[in-house]
Amino acid sequence: MHETTGTFGGPTIRKVGDVTTTALATSPLKAADRCDSCGAQAYIRVVLNEGDLLFCGHHGRRHEAKLRPLAVEWHDETNRLQPQATPITD
Repeated sequence: MHETTGTFGGPTIRKVGDVTTTALATSPLKAADRCDSCGAQAYIRVVLNEGDLLFCGHHGRRHEAKLRPLAVEWHDETNRLQPQATPITD
């Protein structure tokens, strides 16, 4: 788990090793955000009172039933994994 401080909806300060970053809890996940279980790109952020967890879609779904009741926020961007329709132009 990442060490975090902050309040719901306010800035979250993340400290992973020697790196500290600040972001809104609802800010979009970036390619550099990695799943805490396997290291793949994170598409789900679970904000808990004690800190936050990042998961790929697979691990987010695996842990959802246990974590959702404890979550202050469940930020899910797995819709980005679906191929986007390309408009047909004449």
